[in-house]
Amino acid sequence: MSDDELEPIAHALDRATGLEDEAALAVLESARDDVHELRTEPAVDETRRQALADRLDQRIREVGEREAYDSELGAAMNPDDEDAP
Repeated sequence: MSDDELEPIAHALDRATGLEDEAALAVLESARDDVHELRTEPAVDETRRQALADRLDQRIREVGEREAYDSELGAAMNPDDEDAP
């Protein structure tokens, strides 16, 4: 394996930006799994691999927070809903 193995992961990170939350999470989590599998590959640049792993973790948190905010906002706008705070 070589540094070229990181290219599909970087592409997945970019592609997830234009997807709905659920689809983005699926793409990001799959890419995170892939990048973690490359930890033991000596031909992969560890600095670049770790940077991608960090970016993936950050994006996964962002999407999760956005989903949480959107669900809370929806509940606040519909107080008759069972999920309202």
